[in-house]
Amino acid sequence: MTGSEIPPSFRLAYVPGVTPTKWVRIWNERLPEIPLTLVAVTAAEASDVLRGGGADAGFVRLPIDRTDLSAIPLYTETTVVVIPKDHIAAAVDEVSAEDLADEIVLHPLDDTFDWERPPGRPANERPATTADAIELVAAGVGLLVVPQSLARLHHRKDLTYRPVTGAPESRVALAWPEDATTAMVEDFIGIVRGRTVNSSRGRTATPPQPKQRKRPDAGDARRKPAGGKSAGKSPRGGSGGPKGGKRGKPRRRS
Repeated sequence: MTGSEIPPSFRLAYVPGVTPTKWVRIWNERLPEIPLTLVAVTAAEASDVLRGGGADAGFVRLPIDRTDLSAIPLYTETTVVVIPKDHIAAAVDEVSAEDLADEIVLHPLDDTFDWERPPGRPANERPATTADAIELVAAGVGLLVVPQSLARLHHRKDLTYRPVTGAPESRVALAWPEDATTAMVEDFIGIVRGRTVNSSRGRTATPPQPKQRKRPDAGDARRKPAGGKSAGKSPRGGSGGPKGGKRGKPRRRS
């Protein structure tokens, strides 16, 4: 390798709440010669990081600016409301967006939902981050509606959460620069979509092996007579026996 050559590597961005552990493990098993580097990004900056070359691909939350980006939606998360454990809503299995109408619902600046109008009553100020909003919920200032993975990420012993019906849902997608769909990106797409190592798509696929022709037995060639006639045929077939011979029972001697 010359001094100008750079060994291959794959940079994978991911937003808070997404856990890429399973896919990273499969990558390391299939492509151990290509190191995978994780790049943590916020939901707001994910598309700019990909477009600017800061990562080869990334797990993002939709919607994003799709200019020059390709994206494959992967799954949709449950929407939950984070509440203190002694809140009245902790006694039920789920709540509706209408049930939050009289509550102060925090709306952080890094909110991942595309709200037309957030539920509940707005706070005097918007928290800068989801982490800051979690602290305010614990202090009894208000409630917070987030994707379930973010509620788990910011888990606290004094807080719990319940599913919310009638609220927007967060969709997670795999995105990458449209003009940089490299072989490594194709490999990672195959891993995320569950393709096996023997899939016909992607660099990790094993090409089909040509069928081997069976070599003729040397004994067969020796047994075959010249002229292509077969030896050892039964006299009943009319060849190999006396010329003009008749078939039937033998005549008795007198």
